[in-house]
Amino acid sequence: MDDNSVLSRISGLVEEEHRLRQQLGRGEISSTEEHARLKDLEESLDQCWDLLRRRRAARDAGHDPDTEQAHSVSEVENYLQ
Repeated sequence: MDDNSVLSRISGLVEEEHRLRQQLGRGEISSTEEHARLKDLEESLDQCWDLLRRRRAARDAGHDPDTEQAHSVSEVENYLQ
């Protein structure tokens, strides 16, 4: 996945997040449904941002960014801040 693909995926996830919030506001979904789906979206966004940062770091270090792969949700979510 190249940088543009990752950025496109991020954009799509953000749009879906906005749609969920609108659906909740219109009463089309429950807050439980919204929270569950938002959790999945946030994890996917974290994965995408992590991959994009690692691709950019690889490129800056003179390495091939295409060798970088998305890390698992559990790995990304357990990074130390």
